[in-house]
Amino acid sequence: MNGKVQGVGFRWFARETASRLGVRGWARNRPDGTVELEAEAEAATLAAFVRELETGHPYARVGAVASQGLPAREDPGEGFDIR
Repeated sequence: MNGKVQGVGFRWFARETASRLGVRGWARNRPDGTVELEAEAEAATLAAFVRELETGHPYARVGAVASQGLPAREDPGEGFDIR
């Protein structure tokens, strides 16, 4: 995700949203100013997660979202981490 997403608590917002929706995965800042996320859930849940990330944070401005499908992991772990 790019836009104004670093320095505004975006990763913590993503973790809280993921926890509420039951999404597993992680988020981390990248050196180029974007935030990278890996998320795993049912398709409808992932769509709701992305919608909330795009519009729900009061201080972030998401400019663009790039997504890529990945194969499900054998052990997706629990929760949503900030890296």
